[in-house]
Amino acid sequence: MVKLSFDYKTLSLSPDLHSHSTYSDGTLAPEALVARAADRGLKVLALTDHDDTSGLASAQTAAQALGLTLVNGVEISVTWRSHTIHVVGLNIDPANAALQTGLAATRGGRHRRAEKISAALDDVGIAGSREGIKEFAANADMVSRTHFARFLVKCGAVKNMQVAFNRYLGAGQPCFVPHQWAGLEDAVGWIKNSGGVAVIAHPGRYPLDNAQMRELLAEFSEHGGAAIEIITSSHKPQQAAHFAAYAQKFGLAASAGSDFHSPQESYFDLGSLPALPPGTTPVWQMLGL
Repeated sequence: MVKLSFDYKTLSLSPDLHSHSTYSDGTLAPEALVARAADRGLKVLALTDHDDTSGLASAQTAAQALGLTLVNGVEISVTWRSHTIHVVGLNIDPANAALQTGLAATRGGRHRRAEKISAALDDVGIAGSREGIKEFAANADMVSRTHFARFLVKCGAVKNMQVAFNRYLGAGQPCFVPHQWAGLEDAVGWIKNSGGVAVIAHPGRYPLDNAQMRELLAEFSEHGGAAIEIITSSHKPQQAAHFAAYAQKFGLAASAGSDFHSPQESYFDLGSLPALPPGTTPVWQMLGL
């Protein structure tokens, strides 16, 4: 692959195509999320809540009032060869029946997983999580490990959310609960059939070696996947360049998103993304933005 270098500190007000609201594991309501984006100078924002599109209607209303373009999005949880992968759908039709059926099935597993995580925390001597997470999970259908991490910080069990994952909630830790999510082909199909564009989210977060990453991207492309996140809060500069080269190799467009969850928790704030590396094709060109 061709190695790309670029100035990771050069900021861009290009579209931010990955963000979360209280309808999944963000801390801002959709209207507040859109208002923050507008205040920080963004012109285009995608709301991509996990496995749920319920926040899109109110986000669209707020965006229209503020003159901001809101891209209808979603982030679907996928199981690929025992690994959890996230696939973002951009420019989806939230009224699409097949998409909503698939998302509902994916959400259903979260209740069972949450019960198992609560039981595991009880077993290690941390009680009260069943009730405690309700403070953080505004959408009862979308309880995630992030909500448990916030509870662990609030109750004083850990000093920050990263420690919560490192000590309790991450893979291999005592309160980690594996789960079978949607299939990769299914998730990409739901997105495409709803008129959307499928994007591999934050590829640098997955514990895949180079051979596995090539296999993932080959399968993703074969199923109709169109883009990969290059710029995201969990990527270091060298990772952004690395995945830009992957985009070139597999003919994928490049996406950029802050993966914004909270003003206190997010590494990249809305409107503070580095520019895409040169030589990449921005996914927003495919979206007509």
